Amino acid sequence: MAQAPLTVRRWTRVEYERLVDLGVFAREPVELVGGQLIVAEPQGSYHVTAVGMIANRLSAVLPPGWIVRVQAPLALDAESVPEPDIAVVPGTWADYRDAHPSSAALTVEVADSSLAFDRVDKGSLYARAGLQDYWIVNLVDRGLEVYRDPALDPAALYGWSYRSRLTLSPADTVAPLAVPADRLAITELLP
Repeated sequence: MAQAPLTVRRWTRVEYERLVDLGVFAREPVELVGGQLIVAEPQGSYHVTAVGMIANRLSAVLPPGWIVRVQAPLALDAESVPEPDIAVVPGTWADYRDAHPSSAALTVEVADSSLAFDRVDKGSLYARAGLQDYWIVNLVDRGLEVYRDPALDPAALYGWSYRSRLTLSPADTVAPLAVPADRLAITELLP
């Protein structure tokens, strides 16, 4: 007997946000990535510590008019509402009272068990959304991966990738594109 192929149900951002409003995901942390519901990995103390350190450090160097959102949704497109570990967005908290931001000046993922997903899936998704500055704080190799210059790439998962990838060690420094005068030591981003 031949078995019919499985049908994958893709979700839209509108459907996902409605389910969130109804409290369907109240007990399970999920995000919408490319039309698919992704269950978030449990966060160990090392991961949580890194996220907190990065948020504090970025908050300290950003001028007024910028906010640091921690593990909060970005409404990127009709099928994606990821929740990056850090997103630096322009404005004030009140600016996002009625809708999540649709872009970020800097997007940061802290990766240990999610390293491959953050590089391939989220990297292509963020490039497709035109996010210019994407960092992966790589807890596995204790370094920072900086991705910039999004471009069409038919071989990439979502049809886009970053043309520039720089891998930095704890001895290096980096500056967010949004605040190029403020250099951060990579050691300040690693627990």
